[in-house]
This record gives sequence, structure tokens and C-alpha cells, in this order.
Amino acid sequence: MHAARHWRLGKRWAPYLFVSPFFVLFAIFGLYPLLFSAYVSFFRWDGVGEMHWEGLGNYVYALYLEDLPWSRVLSSDFWLDLYERDFWRALGNTLWIGIAASLPQHLVAIPLAWCLHTRLNKTRNAVLGMYFLPFITNSVAIVLVFQAMFSSQYGLVNAVLTGIGQWQVAGVQPLGWLFPTDLVDWDRPDKTKWIVAFVVWWRYVGWNTVLYLAAIQTIPKDLLEAARVDGATRWQQLLHVVMPQLRPMIFFAVTLSLIGSLQLFEEPYVLTNFRGGEVPGGVIQEAETSAMYLLKVALNDGDFGTASAIAWLLFLFVAALTALNNRVLKPKD
Repeated sequence: MHAARHWRLGKRWAPYLFVSPFFVLFAIFGLYPLLFSAYVSFFRWDGVGEMHWEGLGNYVYALYLEDLPWSRVLSSDFWLDLYERDFWRALGNTLWIGIAASLPQHLVAIPLAWCLHTRLNKTRNAVLGMYFLPFITNSVAIVLVFQAMFSSQYGLVNAVLTGIGQWQVAGVQPLGWLFPTDLVDWDRPDKTKWIVAFVVWWRYVGWNTVLYLAAIQTIPKDLLEAARVDGATRWQQLLHVVMPQLRPMIFFAVTLSLIGSLQLFEEPYVLTNFRGGEVPGGVIQEAETSAMYLLKVALNDGDFGTASAIAWLLFLFVAALTALNNRVLKPKD
């Protein structure tokens, strides 16, 4: 009887035993660091010494909203003053790069996925793999390639742009007003954010194309066939049939872009280091993102309490934007 009872108990707990390694590893390497960072955010700590209670002081210090001209909140002076403060400058750079890189990703990926679905058959997977390749390529390798392409003297980008701008017809440069006729100094700090945004767009547009193509392939063929019978062109099918069906995937892809943009670190950090800035982020931190600023506060300043507070402020900001995206794009039942 006892043996049978033990067998039944063992059989009942066997599934939990098999899945327990995941939960143990998650608790050690995931949950514990998360809770510890929340705990540290209320203390002043250099990483090795004694902790000193700060309460919300680290959060107040990170936000630094003192002495702002609140009476002129609608004026440019207010926002310029806010941008000059480290946390808000880094957050502003992060949002700028995120919008400049993420919005074109989806505007390009949706029609590109539709073209792959409708135009290609046998070679679709090969072409899709070429678009997806940048997503799995090492970040340092990507930065080295783009560093050479955007070289101010010998870069391919300058060669192409100036070649178009200097093109002449009957002694006149008809495209000189639109394209540069002289070499562009891409090493200037005000160009850094544009280059970072372009690299991020190039790297992740293939990923979004894969997502949208997978969603398009799940659309019932009867809907597209009915639209075709009614005389709809391919682009009318995309706008009026495919786009409404893509709404769940658009919500998912945009959510991933929001989270990824606010966590952006690799591309701007490596690129600004290779571009010879005095500190990562460019000479005047033109491309310093929130994740880069967090790292600087923790390692350069040795202020792990404030760095943890910044991490949780970013978490709250990501949660707010995700909730807004959920309200705007989530498919309605």
C-alpha cells in the first residue's frame, strides 16, 4: 500500500520535477537580479562598499527636474533646458533614433513582404534569407562595414551622393539642389544619430519582413481571390484586404520595435567608439541612448543605485508606451 501511494505521489510530481530546472535557473539568473536591482535603486552604493539608504533620492537625482522654467513649458527654452540634462538628453536621443529607425522599418517591411508573397515563388526563401541575414550578423562587423561606407573621404555613400549631385546635363547639374556636390563630413556629431538610425533600420527591416510575410501567408486565399475577382489590383488588395488582416501582427511587431528601441545599446555604442568620439555617444553625446547613459552612471561614476533607478524608470517608460500602443493598435474583438 505504501509503495503504491509513493508511486502515485511520484507520478503526480514528476512533471514539476522535469520543468524545475528552468524555474531554478530563471530564479537565479533572472528573477533575483531583477529584484536586487529594484532593492539597490533605493540605496547609494558603489558596487562593493556599504549601502546607504536614499529612498526615492536616486529617482529624483536621475530625473533632475529642479529649476526648470515650468511657467514656459510651451516654449522652446523649457525643452532645450530639459534636453541639456543627462537623463532627458539620453531619453530624447533614444526616442529620436527609435522613431527614425523603427517607423521606416514597418513602412518598408509590409510592402516588401507583400511583393515577396505575390511576385516570388521558387526563390522566395532565398531572397528572404538575404534580407534576414543582417539580423543575425555580428554588430561589430556591421559597424565596421558602415564605418567604411560613411568615410568622409573615401566612403561609398559620399561617392554615390556626390556622383548624383555632380551629374551634368548640358553643363547644368539638375540634381545639385537635392544631392550634395561636395563631400559630406559624416564625422560631425550632428550626423551621428542619422547614421545610427540608418544602421538600425538596415539591420532590422529583414526581421520585420519575415514577421509580416508569415502573417500574410496565413490570410485565407478565398479573401484575396474574391478581391481579385472583383477587379482589385495587387496594391488595392494590400490596402483593403491584407492590411486589416495584418493588424494583430502590426501590433506585435510595433511592440517589439518599441521595446527594442528603448533598449538600444549595441549599434550606437560600438559605432560611436569606432568613430573616435571622446566618450561613447559622440563628442557631445549626440547619439548617447538611455542604455548607454545607464552604463556610464554605473561603471564610470560608480553609482549603482542611480543606475538601477534609471533602469526602472526606463521600465516604466516602456510599459507606458506599450500600453499606449496596445490602446491604439491592438485588434478589436
